[in-house]
Amino acid sequence: MRKKIKIGQREFATKKDALNHYKNILNSYKFGSFLNDSDLSDVMDLLELHPNKEKKIDVEKIKVVKLQNYNAKVFELVRLDGSTECFSYTKRINAPKTNFTKFSEACRKAIQEDLRKVKLDYFEKFSKKGKSKCQETGEQKRFEELVVDHRQPNTFSVIVDRFIEVNNLNLAVIEYINVDGGPNELADIVLKEKFREYHRDKANLRIVKKKLNLGRSFQARVSRQKKDLIVEKNKNGT
Repeated sequence: MRKKIKIGQREFATKKDALNHYKNILNSYKFGSFLNDSDLSDVMDLLELHPNKEKKIDVEKIKVVKLQNYNAKVFELVRLDGSTECFSYTKRINAPKTNFTKFSEACRKAIQEDLRKVKLDYFEKFSKKGKSKCQETGEQKRFEELVVDHRQPNTFSVIVDRFIEVNNLNLAVIEYINVDGGPNELADIVLKEKFREYHRDKANLRIVKKKLNLGRSFQARVSRQKKDLIVEKNKNGT
């Protein structure tokens, strides 16, 4: 039998129910709006689950803002002294992440701008009337309807796994720059750039529509194909 989750005076049957509750609160507000008293109380109850809750005292109100570098909403704590801090409801509800998950998320953060440039360059070259083709289906889609996909079998997780093996990394000692409300970043700049270079060399990328299932037919094809996209070095070598 699943253990119920109790947050403040509320009790949720599953973790998913708890996540959906706070997700609905977040999505019910426009950017820049402050929570009403009821929703404020719910989020304050969730703050009690934070391991450093003593550092999050004196919260006067909570605002919904745009997460930096992402087109997504996040709760922002506004303290009595005017200082602010983003707060992630998912981190408080979800179970602790494994070392591989934390490292993988930080690696994805490291290549975020590289992937964005691949997508922007593709649209600049091939878009017509604000749309461009999904490279697998040929459908014309808007910019926000397409994503950069790692073609199998060199999926992103496989690339991360091989990078760990090649460099004999001990994930238990990897240090991160903590970013509450967003993916943590690798504290070691050299390691971060090393992964960017490794990813640039190994990744075979496609621009495809969201939620596209590429199927098993691509798993046997490891070598690069003509229509594969790659992360190119900038003129300064980065």
